[in-house]
Amino acid sequence: MGLASAVRLDVPVVPDAPEARDLVIEELSKPEYAAAKPTLFDLVSQEFFAWLARLFQPGDSVPLDWLPVAILGLVIAGLVVALLIWGVPRLNRRSRPAPGLFGDDDRRTATELRAAAARAAGAGDWTLAVLEQFRAVARGLAERTIVLVSPGTTAHDFAGRAGSAFPAAADELAWAADGFDRVRYLAEEGSSDQYERLRALDGRLQKQAPASSEALDPVPVA
Repeated sequence: MGLASAVRLDVPVVPDAPEARDLVIEELSKPEYAAAKPTLFDLVSQEFFAWLARLFQPGDSVPLDWLPVAILGLVIAGLVVALLIWGVPRLNRRSRPAPGLFGDDDRRTATELRAAAARAAGAGDWTLAVLEQFRAVARGLAERTIVLVSPGTTAHDFAGRAGSAFPAAADELAWAADGFDRVRYLAEEGSSDQYERLRALDGRLQKQAPASSEALDPVPVA
């Protein structure tokens, strides 16, 4: 009897509040409780499937549950409409390095080519001025991704595609390509009139928008 009484006196039957809190914390810190605790992924998954179930519960769906679905649908529809109207973005095309021009490893910008043509004209070298100004026309349309050129593109290939984008200037572009070939390959001399006519063509094209986008693909290599 004495031993049983001593045990009952050492272990209180009803612990006070601090002791009870400590006992609960000690119990919950055991590994089996930690393993049974749901993870963040479990909680998110439960919420998602509960929301999904509410969407398709007849008569019990909360209208606000459909709001994210409606917003997502509107965003997707807007993207589809934008692609149909404007096509795939061509920013990556503008970031590419400039290819060669008409068989030459010429990577100058349209602005640089126009300046070179003006310097040649100022020095009275009309042949070089004509060649540089025609290259400026081609580079200008390539920079605008209207007609993309490759190192093997010929002057007439370029003029044909540019004429599809600018029908009103098609004859002038064909004339420019023919003059470029004669000056470059047949050793004809350029003239001040030819240069001024090319410069005027370049100026008009800079201010115009293409009639169609069919010329956006790279011109085939000759």
